[in-house]
Amino acid sequence: MNSYDWIVIGAGITGAAIAYELSQKGFSVLLLEQNAIPNNATRYSYGGLAFWSGTTPLTRQLCDRGLARHRVLSAELEADTEFRELDLLLTIPRDIDPQGTAAAYSRFATPPQLLRVDEACELEPLLNREAISGALTVKHGHIHPDKTRQAYIQAFVRLGGEIQIARVLELEATWKSQQPNPRVKTTKETYQGGNVIVCAGGFSRELLRKSAIPIQLYFTHAEIIETPAVDVKLRTLVMPAVLQRFRLEAESTHTDELWNQQGNDLGSILDAGAVQFQDGSLRLGQISRAFTDTNATFNATASETLLRQNLGEILPALANLPGTWRNCLVAFSKDSLPLIGEIPGWQGIYIFSGFSNPLVFIPPLAQGFANFAIGNKDEILSQLSPSRFQ
Repeated sequence: MNSYDWIVIGAGITGAAIAYELSQKGFSVLLLEQNAIPNNATRYSYGGLAFWSGTTPLTRQLCDRGLARHRVLSAELEADTEFRELDLLLTIPRDIDPQGTAAAYSRFATPPQLLRVDEACELEPLLNREAISGALTVKHGHIHPDKTRQAYIQAFVRLGGEIQIARVLELEATWKSQQPNPRVKTTKETYQGGNVIVCAGGFSRELLRKSAIPIQLYFTHAEIIETPAVDVKLRTLVMPAVLQRFRLEAESTHTDELWNQQGNDLGSILDAGAVQFQDGSLRLGQISRAFTDTNATFNATASETLLRQNLGEILPALANLPGTWRNCLVAFSKDSLPLIGEIPGWQGIYIFSGFSNPLVFIPPLAQGFANFAIGNKDEILSQLSPSRFQ
């Protein structure tokens, strides 16, 4: 049986970053991913980096660390993450008071600036001026999330890391008092690790549940439209000023037990937005559904029609672009902060998931976790431990 210091489950950007950082510290690391071409939240992400959005000392510190980390990642990983700065435009519906909306953003580290309708349309000419009462704007970081993931993996492999494409079936874990190192059973073989870290995003809860390991981690089914490169030019990253996704996450986690039962529909929302990558392709969306079955299927045609109708109200020129409906799982926690650390009571089983601001927080937290793994204390990680929900 092959044995490693660390086994990382999931090769989205979370798993890729953790695997790289642990390898940097000299650990032997196995990275497991079930799909040769990942179909995950990293691939379909907007790529936004909300460095301005810290509202507490903890999140402001993480945003600052994230900005510093992203500025050096391309050079360190020897691959272009497409890190840049662009204008974020937060649209305010025509029946909503702009001043009141702007006031709600005053708690952020860098409060966005309120724009009149004409100013918003000057910044983003594709906007439908009849659909808004104004907008907020702030400078926003941006990367290509999948290219960043690939850059992490390539650097990980150069360091001697190993990646296997195999679906994890279960963890063979024990209580701390019972010792042996955890094992990971996959469709190919069983691996043994000194430690296992679960970075499987929306699949993390189900994977741990199969091994009778409880975790208060949740997921939504996210739906977007992915377009090829097009001639239309979107100047800004457009999102609604009042994001309904955070309300859905808060309301759907009131009763944890509901998430142990498949088929519970705990609500859905639609936040109409769009971003264009440097190659000219776009992500349009998104619908979020708090539905407790990871294998649930939805009517792609109906969802795509709904996405296009809602987007067409704000950005009419984008509504009928050629594109493909996509869906994936997005993990979150009940307090909008990730779960990072050893799962209480379980020998060598760690979690690294549940990010509501993932692309900002993951790089500095992955680096901090690797420092923790070699014995250095990290005051931030202690605040993100899953034990806070015990």
